[in-house]
Amino acid sequence: MTLTHQALLEVRGLRASAAGKEILKGLDLSVNAGEVHAIMGPNGSGKSTLSNVLMGHPKYEVTAGSVRFRGEDLLKLKPEERARKGLFLAFQYPVEVPGVKTNYFLKTAYNAIHANGSSTQVLEGSGKDQINVFKFQQLLGQKAKELQLSEELANRFLNHGFSGGEKKKSELLQMAVLEPKLAILDEIDSGLDIDAVKSVAETIQRLHSKENSLLLITHYQRLLDYITPDRVHILWDGRIVQSGGAGLAKTLESKGYDWVKEMVASEEASLT
Repeated sequence: MTLTHQALLEVRGLRASAAGKEILKGLDLSVNAGEVHAIMGPNGSGKSTLSNVLMGHPKYEVTAGSVRFRGEDLLKLKPEERARKGLFLAFQYPVEVPGVKTNYFLKTAYNAIHANGSSTQVLEGSGKDQINVFKFQQLLGQKAKELQLSEELANRFLNHGFSGGEKKKSELLQMAVLEPKLAILDEIDSGLDIDAVKSVAETIQRLHSKENSLLLITHYQRLLDYITPDRVHILWDGRIVQSGGAGLAKTLESKGYDWVKEMVASEEASLT
């Protein structure tokens, strides 16, 4: 794959392991500012591993390759530093946090990213340039209105008792407030019915602009019925084995992953 100096995210030859097992096996990926990329692949292909490695999850060990984000070596940064640089991950299974209201969580996250001071100072409320409660509630209300979401979500404990659709919308509200440069949405359509997928997709479209990029990790074409990606990548056994336009997702939907398996086997056979 040809990588350009304009790329917001550049991944080259990335290899990563967990518990001694190699999962990513030389992955290349380039995402430019303003683009939407979809990564598709079967279970166990490395999709969620890629998202966790990019965010710096300590469970995964990077053994080779490089990742540059906005021109900076991402792998040298701690997870919280990556977030401050503009990286965001919406989880496939958002964690429920009873006792912590969503608006308090979001205000703390906002200050941790945008205000000056250490993480400890932010939690203590002593960091510089922190947004006050009144201004944050105005910001939160504005973002919820823009996304056509209910502010009531923010007044409840974080994801606690939320339906699947509410959890995904809560993640997108976080994205709207934090305004990342690159949002990684890990199977944000999983567990949703047809109407909920459409609603979530419409919310994602409202969040996307030429100023930010999206990396959609998904099993299925259905999300891409509402969001047209600039590039589609097929991840297989820890590597991206095929890339193309939006039509590639439709090909995959009609032919299934057996087609990919046969393609990879054919390529490997030609090299022996």
